Amino acid sequence: MDEKNALLAFAALSQSTRLAVFRLLIAHEPVGLPAGEVARRLDVPQNTLSTHLAILTRADLIEAERRSRSIIYRARTDSIAALAEFLMHDCCGGNPQSCSEPTEMIPATCATGPCSNEETSHG
Repeated sequence: MDEKNALLAFAALSQSTRLAVFRLLIAHEPVGLPAGEVARRLDVPQNTLSTHLAILTRADLIEAERRSRSIIYRARTDSIAALAEFLMHDCCGGNPQSCSEPTEMIPATCATGPCSNEETSHG
């Protein structure tokens, strides 16, 4: 991840509704949620939510997948892992392996693909 993409991600997450959307989608990995369900759970009007979803998508933090008549949104856990790696790049004098504790907070399954943690995949 480069600085431009990191700034895009931080800007997208710096708004309370978008942060709530992202956290909700992370909690529902790997299944995701339909846009209408996100709107209902966060009590956000559909048209307002659509704008927030577009910003999060442009920042590469979420992705949409059409399933039948629904659009399912999912968190891009690989993007979050890349953002964490970007932040930790110069850790410990350029030896991030020396300060592995923060990077261990992101499960390996989240860093490479859908989370498999059953606690976060329930609906």
